[in-house]
Amino acid sequence: MTDDATPSAAPSPWDRFGWLMGGIWLLFLAFPLAAILTSDLTLGLKVTASALLAAFGAVYVYGFVRLNRAGGSQQERWLLLAAMVLLTLALGLIIGVDALGLMAYLVAFGMFSQPLRRALWMAVGWLALTLVVLLLTGMLAARPVFLIIPVGVGVVTALIRWIDDRQDRHMAVAQELNLVAERERVARDVHDVLGHSLTVITVKSELAERLVDADPEAAKAELAQIRSMTRESLAEIRATVAGLRVARLGDELEHAGAALRDAGIEAEVPDEVDVVDPRHRLVLGWVLREAVTNVVRHSRASRCTVQLGSASLVVIDDGVGPGHAATSPSGGLSWGRRSGTGLTGVAERVRGAGGTLSITAAEGGGTRLEVHW
Repeated sequence: MTDDATPSAAPSPWDRFGWLMGGIWLLFLAFPLAAILTSDLTLGLKVTASALLAAFGAVYVYGFVRLNRAGGSQQERWLLLAAMVLLTLALGLIIGVDALGLMAYLVAFGMFSQPLRRALWMAVGWLALTLVVLLLTGMLAARPVFLIIPVGVGVVTALIRWIDDRQDRHMAVAQELNLVAERERVARDVHDVLGHSLTVITVKSELAERLVDADPEAAKAELAQIRSMTRESLAEIRATVAGLRVARLGDELEHAGAALRDAGIEAEVPDEVDVVDPRHRLVLGWVLREAVTNVVRHSRASRCTVQLGSASLVVIDDGVGPGHAATSPSGGLSWGRRSGTGLTGVAERVRGAGGTLSITAAEGGGTRLEVHW
């Protein structure tokens, strides 16, 4: 049984796990932690410094989770960044220059939480501040890693942001082009349908006008064909404007025969659709497609017959039969004891067009699907 239901879009892997791009840098917290544990600070200061470091890491990870899952407001991003700066300053008052090990995190968070241009200027500012502190304390030669790591982080994150921004622009342009292409397709389809139909209708109208006095019966025949063409064209226009692919009954008959034969099922399918009222051809095309799909997938039949009438369609197979007899008003449509939304959706189409769809057990075994108006 086919399922026409469209599942809700799940969060993308980047939305779910993108925060790991920021969280991976937590490995570098080992440097300030080691400085705390190996320092000659009192136990109380070591505990306080460790708590500040843990709080810094928690704020940092929380900030990246917010960035990737919820986006967060710009004000919230500034507050998180300010909290990280304050924690860094507080930690610096306890462990001194070793607190510069947190600069890499400020660079990374700023790069992903701010517009790219602003983020680059902020990264330059953090790097300049780190260099000044190292120079003033005479620790540049002893602790060059405090400058090297933030530079590396800044380069990598800036490259990621640059690529990500270019990708966003590319996707925006691609979506716009797809929208334009879809509009052109719909306009082209409408033009093709109306252009051909109106041309033929105009010719037939002129012919009927000339025949109305000379040959009334022939004029009536032309008017009947005009009525048939206008109904079919109206149905095609509605389907096209709705953005749906038109299920042409003639095409579906051809596809049905091929699908059944490919599945090893003997097929008896009519070749022409002229017997069917043009008002019903589109709906019957959808029904035939779904019915044959279910015969192929679930019936385990060896033979299938398709019958067309002016306002009817019958599909009979000699397979396992339906789970239970059901009609479209009940919504309990099934095939071979399996149910789904495919036939239910088709039944809704039929009801919307004023028809009735039923599925019952066929004589001699199998399933009989019938649509009629």
